[in-house]
Amino acid sequence: MKIIAVTIRMILFFCLLLSAACTVGPDYVKPTAVVETMPTAFKELEGWKVAQPRDGTMTERWWELYNDPELNTLEGRVAISNLNIASAEAQYRQARAVVQAAKAGYYPSLSIGASATQSKSSGNLGVVSGAGRTVSNFQLPVDAAWELDIWGRIRRGVEASEAGVQASAADLAAATLSAQAELASDYFQMRILDSQRQLLDDTTAVYRKSLEVVKYRYAAGVAAKSDVLQAETQLKSTEAQMIDLGVQRAQLEHAIALLLGKAPAVFSLPPVSRTFVIPLIPTGLPAALLERRPDIASSERRMAAANAQIGIATSAYYPTIKLSAAAGFEASSLASWFAWPSRFWSVGPAVSAALFDGGLRAAQTDQTKAAYDATVASYRETVLTGFQEVEDNLAALRILEEESLIQKQAVQAAQQVVHITANQYQAGTVAYLNVLVAQSVALENERTALGLVGRRLVASVLLVKALGGGWLAK
Repeated sequence: MKIIAVTIRMILFFCLLLSAACTVGPDYVKPTAVVETMPTAFKELEGWKVAQPRDGTMTERWWELYNDPELNTLEGRVAISNLNIASAEAQYRQARAVVQAAKAGYYPSLSIGASATQSKSSGNLGVVSGAGRTVSNFQLPVDAAWELDIWGRIRRGVEASEAGVQASAADLAAATLSAQAELASDYFQMRILDSQRQLLDDTTAVYRKSLEVVKYRYAAGVAAKSDVLQAETQLKSTEAQMIDLGVQRAQLEHAIALLLGKAPAVFSLPPVSRTFVIPLIPTGLPAALLERRPDIASSERRMAAANAQIGIATSAYYPTIKLSAAAGFEASSLASWFAWPSRFWSVGPAVSAALFDGGLRAAQTDQTKAAYDATVASYRETVLTGFQEVEDNLAALRILEEESLIQKQAVQAAQQVVHITANQYQAGTVAYLNVLVAQSVALENERTALGLVGRRLVASVLLVKALGGGWLAK
């Protein structure tokens, strides 16, 4: 009874010690500002038409703003089938398991084992008792051990692992957003190529008719042979341009297949010429960017995890206190192994502290502090990069819209030139070379106009990505 009372008093003492435990190392404080002068507005918003609440809300299904049913279907599949997303999801589950492993340190460990040994000592031990005898030993111990988290080493470990799982969740969101944006970008570029191919197909049809007219005029003796050859050259050159588009289109289709987790051989998208919508995108305030972008959230959580590692390293300066206990049965014969007199038990604390380690703990603490400083710099860089990407794509959309308006006028003017020059050629007032030049200029301007539409679409997708994906406009 006296032993039991002493044991209870020891347990109460250590429980009291736990209640007064402290957590060493710096407590994490989320940064409120990461740059000396946080911008209050995006510079490139000047002249930018911002979406209003009446224009609709921007949800996580941001691609629906483009009003393309086929894109909606593809985007719905990318989060399920993309292998990079699957890898990020597995890493997230791994991080969650790390949290559970860290929390296991809060609890005592309990183990049980059984052993049966037989040994014979040397017979040349002189007068030593038992020399030369064969001894059997049967054991069935139950061992328990518990490290008291007086200095917060385990708590800091849980804190670091929880920050790690939050960073991993943000990485998963970033991988998903990246795959979705890449899919939309590749899809729009492919559809622009389809529109260019349709333009070239329509143009070759016109050029064939022009060739027939020139041949008729040549047969009638009112046109030179060179006119026929020039018309044939123009037609074949345009057909070659149309065929050349197939290389880039095939590569974009293959890229989309990879984003969907499919082999290119089993995936195809038939050519379709569409009318594209450039949506108005709400941008919000720069400060909101810190909450939206998953890569910024991931970087901030890794900064918190690095801060917790400083506490773990600091706790090494303090002694480790463990409670251990063991009980079971031990006997020299199998028959008496589980007899009541064969029982044994032990319980007691153990304290250990490093007196000299050659500067190991100081070096490890300095290492964690330096690692934390690195994450702070990385976080600041990520935020500034986010601001840059938004500014870049705001500028791209604004400037490309201005360019598109001018290019539209150029297309209209070039088409008028083609019409006038064709009539002049029919009247015999200009050479056929003038018609060829006018048609080539018109075709080039129309292709440039389509290319600008594609660049605007890609820039709008990149702006959505830079702003962190879907959100609700307020």
